[in-house]
Order: sequence, then C-alpha cells, then structure tokens
Amino acid sequence: MGFAEILIEEAAEQELTSLIPALQQIHDSATDTLEDLNRQLTSENLRARPELVEELTSTIAAFAVNVTDSVNRLERECGTIKGCNFSEDLCRIRDAVIRLAERAPALLCDLLRTGDPADAANEYAETVMLTRDGVKAADSHHPTGETVFLHRAASDSGPGAAGATILVVDDTEANRALLTRRLTRQGFNVAVAEDGSRALELLHRQPFDLVLLDIMMPEMDGHHVLLEIKTDPGLRHLPVIMISGLDDLDNLVRCIENGAEDYLTKPFDPVLLRARIGASLEKKRLRDRELDHLREIDQQRRRADELLHVILPPAIAAELKEHDRVQPRLHPDVAVLFADVTGFTDYCGKNPQETVIANLQDLVARFEEISERHGLEKIKTIGDAYMATAGLLQPVKNPALNASRAPLEMCAAARKLDCGWRVHVGIHVGPVVAGVVGARKYHFDIWGDTVNTASRVADLAGEEGVLLSESSHARIEDLCHCEYAGHFEARGKGKMRVFRVLKFPAKSAK
Repeated sequence: MGFAEILIEEAAEQELTSLIPALQQIHDSATDTLEDLNRQLTSENLRARPELVEELTSTIAAFAVNVTDSVNRLERECGTIKGCNFSEDLCRIRDAVIRLAERAPALLCDLLRTGDPADAANEYAETVMLTRDGVKAADSHHPTGETVFLHRAASDSGPGAAGATILVVDDTEANRALLTRRLTRQGFNVAVAEDGSRALELLHRQPFDLVLLDIMMPEMDGHHVLLEIKTDPGLRHLPVIMISGLDDLDNLVRCIENGAEDYLTKPFDPVLLRARIGASLEKKRLRDRELDHLREIDQQRRRADELLHVILPPAIAAELKEHDRVQPRLHPDVAVLFADVTGFTDYCGKNPQETVIANLQDLVARFEEISERHGLEKIKTIGDAYMATAGLLQPVKNPALNASRAPLEMCAAARKLDCGWRVHVGIHVGPVVAGVVGARKYHFDIWGDTVNTASRVADLAGEEGVLLSESSHARIEDLCHCEYAGHFEARGKGKMRVFRVLKFPAKSAK
C-alpha cells in the first residue's frame, strides 16, 4: 500500500498518467483485503468458524495473483517509457504479496491455535531484504555495513525543510525503504538502522532529531531500544515514535509509559505520519530552545560567579551567595600593608595614558603574585596605592611577619619595570572591621584606626623602602634586620616611631 501510494504520487508528478489506474488498482485491492482481514480476524470468529482459515487463505492467494499480474503489466509498460524506473518498487510490491501468500496458511493456523495476533506475528517475523535484482537475501544487516543517509532535495519544502534528520529503525528492508522514500519526499534527511543494536550505535555516534522505531524486531525489540534511549542522559530527550503492525492497546500503553512521544500502526496514512512527525519535532524544537536557554542561564551564572570571585575573596563570595549578605566582623589581629608609587601623579602628567595604565597593570599583577606567595590577601587598589592584609581571611601565626616579608620583593619588582618606579610601603598591625558594601556593585573593604595608621606609615617611608609601626616592629624584631628610622609627626596621629626593614635572614625568609 505504501509503495503504491508513493508510485501514484511520482507518476502524477512525472505526468505518467497511463500508470496511475493500475497503481490505484493495486492500492485499492490491498486496502480492501486489509479491511477484510481486520474485520474477520478476531478470536471469536476463529473459534466459531474454523473454516475461516481456509477462506482467508484463498482470499489472500487471489489477492496475490491479482497484484502480481498488475505489477507484471506495469513493469512491461514502464520499460517502454523513457526515463521511468519504478521497477525496484514494483519488485518490492510483488515480493510482499508473494511472501504474504506463502506464509498465510501457517500464520492463520497458528493464529487459530493461539488466538493471539502478537504471538503469531512474532513467531513468523523475520528480516527480509531485496537486492537490486529482486532476489531475496537473508542477511539481517545492511549489505555494506555502513549507514545509508538519504538527503532531501534543496527544492523540497514542508516540516523537513529545516533539515531535521530522522533515524528509521526496522528489521524489514521494505519497511525501511518505504519510510525513507516517504520521509525524503516530505523534506527530511533520513538514516536507517536494520536492528536495535545498530540504532543505538548510530545514536551514540551522531545527532538525530527523531527516531521512528519498529517494535517487533529480532534479538533486541523496539521496547528494549526505547528503554535504552530513555535511560541514557544524552539521549533521553530525543523524541521516539513507535511503529507497529499491531493495533494493540497494551503495546501503546507500554510505549507511552516508557517515554515514547507517539505511536503509529502500519499501514499509516502519509498525512497522519507527517502530522505526527511535525508535532514531535516541534516539541523537540521547543525543548531544545528551553535547554539552550537553561545553558545560557547557567553560563551567565558561572560568569557572574567568576566575576564575584574576582572582586571578592572566595570565603566572602561564598557567604554572599548563600545568605545574600555578608555579616561585618571585627578581626582583632590583622597586618595592613599600603604600597604607593613615588611620584605617580607627575609620571601620569608626562606620559600617555596607555603607557601609564599598562605599567600600572604590570605592577599590580606582580604585587598580586608576591602577595599570594607570602600569604597576603589583596583588598583593593586606590589609584597607585596597593592595599593588602595578613591574617584577615586566612589565619597566620604572626601577621606582621607575613606582611613584612613581601614588600622588599615589591620594591625590587617595581625597579625592574621599564618605567623604573620606586615604591614606598607602610605596615601596621591591629584590629580592623571587614565587610561588604554596595547593593549593585559589591565592594569588600576594611575599616578602622589600623588602616589609617598603616597609610600614615607609608607616607613616612620616603621615595623607596619599607617602614613598620613601632608595634609591628615589636612583633618581628628578632626575625629580621631593621633599623630605627626616626620619630615623625604623622597627619592625624601625632608623633610616631617607625622602623625600616632592611632584609630577612635567609633561613627566616624561606
């Protein structure tokens, strides 16, 4: 029936109107025979009328003879029409009715014995392929061992015009060929698999938009393949339309429960097939769009997390994400370091802004590397000033010691730049309050007298060098070489005693 429908369409397209009546006769005869079989093949009829098997066998035999005669006449007529090649499809039609006539007696007898169409059909199901010369082959695999793709023509339109690719899974070559022809005519790209194992292999190798899956197949039936698809995280969203020769409610329910998108019975109406496929592909398109949207949201969230970790320390960022706020905390023993570039304002006035920013970026990057190596936490940069702490977010035994080891390397790193900057550093230890301010642009900062004192100490350091407040020096005077730098007036602090760091012994600097 299916190949007759396609040949009628193709004959009309090619204006081969003389072929259409015979093709229509084949189609009508097959339709009438199918309706007659469906009407009479019930368990009740078979039990009540055992002679029905013989009657139906005769009906099928007569049907096969009529179709075979029509096919033979069409083949002779096609041979006289230049450029017309329907012989392969006509061969499929003739082979199908011959096989039906050959198998009908045993199949009907078995149906009479079991009363179950599914059991009878499964017992006689097998894979049959036709070679190009029409000879039956028993091989259940594709002759070439390769996937066969048929692509839509560029001029096709309809649901398949967007390039959807469908995998047809059926153990019978004629069924695969019929669906492939029908789908390519409707504008789809088609691949075929002759059994369940081959189908799963293809699904793991390349993407598809839809699977048309036959239920009755040897070794691995369609139910098994469907379960494999729906339990695979990478395939579970792929729509599957089950195809069966049995109009069986139990089969339908089982397929839907296992995740099938839809269910079609053979022979199927081409308009209904197109509508069901179109609906399934539309659902997949909407689901793919939703997944793309979710992936975009997840990507934006990860990007936001990365930005949050750039501007906030990891522990603070984690607290902000979990509680949507950061609880301000008093930290009693924190070393605060300020490092400033000497003469930065004058340098900015004498050099291009690109050069200034490039050098400042290089300097801050080196400071960050040095800080991390010595256990310091960068807090922020304010213009040319670099601010860091020790013992704020990561506990250390002696915050003053950690903060004092890094600045000598910072001064050396600044001198190595092409601009030859000089850096002066001030360090003070004491209590600070830490927290996050801002509702739209978060900023982690510290406050308190310790911060102000460290800034004032840096102001006293001159053009280059590292100064410690008196209390900071007391924490490390036995661990490094320092010298008394003087007793100076500090803005807002009065007189301050400060000490200059000269070097660390090699042992303590490890």
